[in-house]
Amino acid sequence: MKAYVIPNALAVTTAIVYVACLILVALFPDASFAVARSWFHGIELTKTAALEITASSVITGLISSGVTAWVIGWIFMRVYKLLQA
Repeated sequence: MKAYVIPNALAVTTAIVYVACLILVALFPDASFAVARSWFHGIELTKTAALEITASSVITGLISSGVTAWVIGWIFMRVYKLLQA
């Protein structure tokens, strides 16, 4: 297996899911908020401001989620190889 196949695949997959989520939140903000509330048990989520989707928040979210996914994929790959031995 090539060294960075898993991290790269996870980063690209995360970017695709991020963009899909962004579109769904823009189209259906109330439903998206209801889903988020159901995922975060015990955390009080309140709407304190109107939905704001800015270019900088999209870029920051896309980069940070992609980098995080890549690091998780890299760690997964290292642990997988270690356990394979």
